[in-house]
Amino acid sequence: MTSPDSPHVAVIGGGICGLAAAHRLAHRGTRVTLLESSDQLGGLGTFFAHEDRWIERFYHCIMPSDASLLALLGELGLRDAVRWRETTMGMVVDGRHHAFNSALDLLRFSPLRLPNRVRFGVVSLLLRRLGRGRDLDTLRTEDWLRGLYGDVVWEKLFAPMFGSKFGPAFGDVPALYLWQRLGRERNVATRGYPDGGYKTIIDALRASIERAGGVVRTSAPVRRLSSTGDRSVLAVADGEVIEARHVVSTVPLPQLRRIADDALAARLPRTDLPYQGVVNAVFFLRQPVTEHYWTPVLHSGTEFDGVVAMSALAGPHDGRHLVYVMHYTDRESPLYRDDDTAIAARWSAQLRGLYPQLGADGIEEVRVFKAPFVEPVYPLGYLAARPSVTVGGTGLLLATTAHVYPDVTSWNSSVGLANSVVDALAVQPAAAPAR
Repeated sequence: MTSPDSPHVAVIGGGICGLAAAHRLAHRGTRVTLLESSDQLGGLGTFFAHEDRWIERFYHCIMPSDASLLALLGELGLRDAVRWRETTMGMVVDGRHHAFNSALDLLRFSPLRLPNRVRFGVVSLLLRRLGRGRDLDTLRTEDWLRGLYGDVVWEKLFAPMFGSKFGPAFGDVPALYLWQRLGRERNVATRGYPDGGYKTIIDALRASIERAGGVVRTSAPVRRLSSTGDRSVLAVADGEVIEARHVVSTVPLPQLRRIADDALAARLPRTDLPYQGVVNAVFFLRQPVTEHYWTPVLHSGTEFDGVVAMSALAGPHDGRHLVYVMHYTDRESPLYRDDDTAIAARWSAQLRGLYPQLGADGIEEVRVFKAPFVEPVYPLGYLAARPSVTVGGTGLLLATTAHVYPDVTSWNSSVGLANSVVDALAVQPAAAPAR
């Protein structure tokens, strides 16, 4: 339980990182208040009601290597509620469907000629080993993969896949990103999904924080943030002012810079990363369209770049099959600014084009959701430029996706970051006056 005499810590942002940080602080006896601007906790793990069930707006899964997240679920009593399934991967290239899991699948993969298929298989088996001892943080992904796989594989497969994730700068992303992603997934097809969905985790975290004496508030946007002397002051909606000895901010740095006063903004990290947002559509289908959990869609005339058949992992929803399709894009792009209804209509037609078996009435419902800050686009050499989690001379600590690198952005890396920031907070001195 929290002590009334302990310093007060405010956490800005109710996504998984903020929730994990508040949970950890509250159970260490710290007085903590979590402030979330929207009416719902969860960040990218938010959800919507559909009949008698809650559905995630954006797709998620748990990997067996997600040690930080699984440890947190253990503390919440939810680790045994994760249901593990063997999943498979497909690939749609030029409108044609391919399985993409085994050596036999690769030998049958007609978009590549046989020599390129063999090279692809050999290099993929050795890729982690080939990266050991190399400075992958300063090596362009394009240079690394072109050199290993050849021009054909890069241009046919990797360029559109990385382009869909990172936008025009995709080739410049450090090769370390791919290295870390392979380390997380480790070539295993097993994925997990919690009973009751991700809302179960979010609700359990809120209950845990409040049981330990913490306060969780939604619909509480922080309008202004300043640091004076030994306490950070937050101006919240309706003119309310909250004072705290320390603040842990989980919001992206571009957003934080907008609410920081001039003195505090001058102390924030100088470089703001560019971010990719995402446009995501959730389809309720009357029949399954693929047995594969994850299917990249390349050179096939669709605006979306991938299909996630969530029912392959979580099972059908009241007889309906849940499919997510997505396109990562800048929040200022025409697609991001387009009307949701227009996107739903176009993407429904495109999904029917990929899976003709849907027919005219195979899509029962479609919902479109957008998020502006999803995937940071890291520059070369970011390890040296990555900002500290502490902001000198203030009571502010940062826990954002700009700080998880070289780990892949995920719920697991966010929980790991929250743990690190709370550990750093434990040794933080009182903030010095701002100058």
